Amino acid sequence: MSFIVLEDVRRVFHQGRPDELTAVAGVSLSLAAGAVTVLRGPSGSGKTSLLALVGGMARPTSGRITLDGHELTSLPERFLTEVRRRTFGFVFQQFHLVRGLTVLENVMLPATPLGIPRAELARRAAAHLDRLGVGHRAGARVDWLSGGEAQRVAIARALVNNPRVVIADEPTAHLDSKLSLEFLEIVAGLKADGRTVLIASHDPLVFEAGLVDRTITFRDGRVEADTR
Repeated sequence: MSFIVLEDVRRVFHQGRPDELTAVAGVSLSLAAGAVTVLRGPSGSGKTSLLALVGGMARPTSGRITLDGHELTSLPERFLTEVRRRTFGFVFQQFHLVRGLTVLENVMLPATPLGIPRAELARRAAAHLDRLGVGHRAGARVDWLSGGEAQRVAIARALVNNPRVVIADEPTAHLDSKLSLEFLEIVAGLKADGRTVLIASHDPLVFEAGLVDRTITFRDGRVEADTR
């Protein structure tokens, strides 16, 4: 059964202006729950824009997106924000950890608006850090982390709300091969947990990994190939 469905989705920037740019050009896809799907393609192919649309961080110019049978496209912003917060965890290419805060504080941030008691939230955040092997860094400022540590903290932050879907945009772009393989081990664990994982990457270590269930190749905002 399809979990996330996109129907003729388009994303156009500066529509009607001389600099109009079509980032996603009428894409239709059905994505299964519990699978690892990689979107590959060159820079500017539309894969990052598509992830933003699926995760509710941007709205399509036209077309329809449904999540578990419920339409996201026409939701008012406050409802879309709630769905995004409770359903999706995001791992960004640059990690976007907040400098000056500790590792634990960074991981707690996405769950703060949910009104969870601070002690419970801290316990939950610490558990994710422990599982990812960086629990001993909980009190350290993120400014002091290595690249591999920063990525693990970013993943812990993405998991703190117990999301059903984890979205990662070029997660190995700034990692060496050893750390990239460690990231894939973490993805294997997420898959074993039953989470749906969507990754945008042009790294062969990622899209050729055995744990990947499906690879979708993008070019010029369109699906060029779809391999399962």
